[in-house]
Amino acid sequence: MSLKSKVTGLVLAGGRGTRMGRVDKGLQPFRESTLVAHVLARLSPQVASVAINANRNLPQYQVVAGASPVLPDFLEGFAGPLAGLQIGLQFCPTELLLTTPCDSPFFPLDLAERLHAAMAVQDADLAMAVTMERDPEQPDAAPYRQPHPVFSLIKASVLPQLDAYLETGGRRMEGFFKSLRVAEVLFDDSAAFGNINTLEDLHRAERATPAVQTAATPAPSADAASGLAPAPSADPAAGFEPAATSAPAARPADNDPAALPVDEAQRLICDRITAVEATETLPLLNALDRVLAVDIISPINVPAYDNSAMDGYALRGADLPADGAAAVTFKNIGIAYAGHPFTQAPQQNECIRIMTGAAIPPGCDSVLPQELTAAIDGENVTIAANVIRAGANLRRAGEDLPQGGIAIAAGKLLRPADLGLIASLGIPNVTVRRKLRVAFFSTGDELRSIGEQLEAGCVYDSNRYTLFGMLQRLGCDIIDMGVVRDDPQALEAALRQAAKTTDAIITSGGVSEGAADYTRDIMALLGDVAFWKLAMRPGRPLAFGKVQTEQDSAWLFGLPGNPVAVMVSFYLFARPALLRMMGADSKLQTMQAHAAENIRKRPGRTEYQRGIVSTAADGTPQVRLTGAQGSGILSSMTEANCIVVLHHAQANVAAGQLVDVLLFDGLT
Repeated sequence: MSLKSKVTGLVLAGGRGTRMGRVDKGLQPFRESTLVAHVLARLSPQVASVAINANRNLPQYQVVAGASPVLPDFLEGFAGPLAGLQIGLQFCPTELLLTTPCDSPFFPLDLAERLHAAMAVQDADLAMAVTMERDPEQPDAAPYRQPHPVFSLIKASVLPQLDAYLETGGRRMEGFFKSLRVAEVLFDDSAAFGNINTLEDLHRAERATPAVQTAATPAPSADAASGLAPAPSADPAAGFEPAATSAPAARPADNDPAALPVDEAQRLICDRITAVEATETLPLLNALDRVLAVDIISPINVPAYDNSAMDGYALRGADLPADGAAAVTFKNIGIAYAGHPFTQAPQQNECIRIMTGAAIPPGCDSVLPQELTAAIDGENVTIAANVIRAGANLRRAGEDLPQGGIAIAAGKLLRPADLGLIASLGIPNVTVRRKLRVAFFSTGDELRSIGEQLEAGCVYDSNRYTLFGMLQRLGCDIIDMGVVRDDPQALEAALRQAAKTTDAIITSGGVSEGAADYTRDIMALLGDVAFWKLAMRPGRPLAFGKVQTEQDSAWLFGLPGNPVAVMVSFYLFARPALLRMMGADSKLQTMQAHAAENIRKRPGRTEYQRGIVSTAADGTPQVRLTGAQGSGILSSMTEANCIVVLHHAQANVAAGQLVDVLLFDGLT
């Protein structure tokens, strides 16, 4: 049995973590993700399964954890790491539990292996990491031994001893460890076990360049594993080096493990967004493009009565000539018009001239279309055998909508046909979800609004106008906040102002790794946000989260700055979320078309290329690209009538191959 199969991983995130603002340390944005996500990425390859111990913001941690459990303390009052260890051991399905804190994203990739080796050599209950440190106040003094008890491998069988210790009121890890056989494992990279405790620490680590990953380290010797001598450097990538050192070898963006797949990002957003609860009742003529909040229940049968589906002759089906029989002549005894029913029941071989929509006369159950009559001579109508069957060409009462049935279900975005259907039921007013309030702005010192002087190095802001159009199409109440300059105070003020009055905030720019992109820093102070590097093109950086002020909150969608990336990101992430908030269906409809030419594509990311779909000579749909696909070429969107969707695992597309196409019609 492999070591990995014996070990469960536990990320300790159960503390108050107030030194970095209202956001838990583990949820702080870090390198396009969060601290706890980086910890999980290093922990998961070493263990069979993982769990997170957290006592605040459990839904946010669950978003990061995915299918893995998030476990709150059994003890109350933020009782410390031992309380997290207790719940972790209670959950642990394996014989060993490996613990790491949520604020140390650089620990060694062979941590479990080396701790287990020491545990085996010393027959220990627990193995923990140790480093040699120097006191900065006394640089000439000998280094001292620094234990790291939160980086431990512990046997699940010690749970009864831990329970007994906690029942005495003890809460200190060293107090509990005194009752165990403990092995210490010496690591020579102290930076690998450093904690990020403040925003200053976080920013310093964010700016640092990760060291280069090298080949796997050989298994430690018995002496090294026992902790009797310093072990060889086990993981050069565990720490980080100053940015001035040589940069790591370039890695294709497609293979970036930190880049989240598109469908995963969409799922995470969908899991958190819920519909607004407020509704309003409007006259039917004011309800176009609004989302129905309650089912429309039909107060009547539709049709209200049995009626004719076409012009012809109403008759009794029993009088029709049998198979193989001679034609039968009927006597026409009257006419039934729509709105003017004929109330006399026919006798044998009698019929009634009837118009489309007219009520079926009593006793009749069939309609012969006038063009199927064999002959008409005054009042006599001759009908041949086998031209219709009994019951033909009738629309039964309630066939379309039965009285008391659901005519239109809640959640429907009301279109013109829906208004007509509701009107046909005699319903004058409908209850709809209130309109979403959405604020939007662009960020960047280089941006100028239309009408302003365009200095050297500046550009006109196009993104706000694009966002205006897309939000207007959704029927939102929108607030254009203009351009916010690259300044932390200005950005914080804009977000606070927007959160007071809106349901959602959409920004463009300010979420990349540039030095002037302050959004991540501000969000660490204002709320809960997940910053993602997405495995997609265009639109790699994206921010999603909630801006939380003293009394108010709003969802944030931080879109990239390039014009095409703004549109693609809006359609894939912001638009579905806003529709979900409106209580409407948010699924984007795609079709398939044959590629008119070869399309280059690398697996490992989803690509959205602008295309023109048309009908080929054989009548099938085909699509060609508009040309250059750069994310700053907004003209490629104006020329296109669709987006060609090339999925995450998809490679080069050959001419003639079917591809998925997202039509702009009704979208842009």
